Amino acid sequence: MTLQEEFIHYLQFEKRYSAHTIVAYKKDLDQFIQYMNERVGEFDVKKGTSKQIRSYVAALMKEGSQSRTASRKLATLKSFYRFLLRNEYIETNPAQLVNPPKMGKKLPTFVQEEKMNNLLDLGFFADDFEGARNLCIISLLYGTGIRLAELKNLKMAQVNFHEHVIRVLGKRNKERIVPYPRSIEPVLKDYLKKREEISGNNEFLFLTSGGKQIYDKMIYRVVHHYLAMVTTVAKKSPHVLRHSFATHLLNHGADLNAVKELLGHSNLSATQIYTHTTFEKLKEIYKQAHPRD
Repeated sequence: MTLQEEFIHYLQFEKRYSAHTIVAYKKDLDQFIQYMNERVGEFDVKKGTSKQIRSYVAALMKEGSQSRTASRKLATLKSFYRFLLRNEYIETNPAQLVNPPKMGKKLPTFVQEEKMNNLLDLGFFADDFEGARNLCIISLLYGTGIRLAELKNLKMAQVNFHEHVIRVLGKRNKERIVPYPRSIEPVLKDYLKKREEISGNNEFLFLTSGGKQIYDKMIYRVVHHYLAMVTTVAKKSPHVLRHSFATHLLNHGADLNAVKELLGHSNLSATQIYTHTTFEKLKEIYKQAHPRD
């Protein structure tokens, strides 16, 4: 087993990272090693230097990577070399001395309330199993702010229909309880009725038409397809619905700490980015309404 494989094994079975995160780490690590192999021949990761890692980050930026992407790839290398240091494969962590590229503040993309209401209320979804499932997917992502992985892995037993809440297993296996809007109840009931004709014993809530657990690409396709019907925002991903959920709650006066808990953020700073978005809305209202502006 190579050191890279040992590291991935550690992330998977000891840190218990999600499959999506594991794939991202492996891809980042493979890309770095390929870059080094092309420059020095057979690259020994134990002999990596700060200069080489800094060169790699600079190459990423030169090739057009966003600062956020380059920073994430550097974070992977720092984590990898920390693992090697802790297991005494190396004596110092060369990545620790490399600073990430500066990042500008990027406001989250969200869909306007009116457009979300139009999508959910104006009959865009077919009256069959797939239509009912897709409406339920969009409704839950927007109505609860849960992540793609949390939705995909949601089981029937995690939905409390009486209390109108779902029990979500988030990052680092952290569990949280999230309420869902009562307006979703008829949507859920319609989907579950049609779902029984597909599979009555599969534990996962969302299924393919073949009765299997739904998968990441299908969720992306569903969200992109329906958002494209009502909005021209560049990004049309499940995470945009999460951004929309948080932004709309704050626009209606929700407490920032409450939104933090609903989103499953570990600290408030991750949630505060949405206050910038709502401030942009306030500036727009001010510009339209103030007589002297």
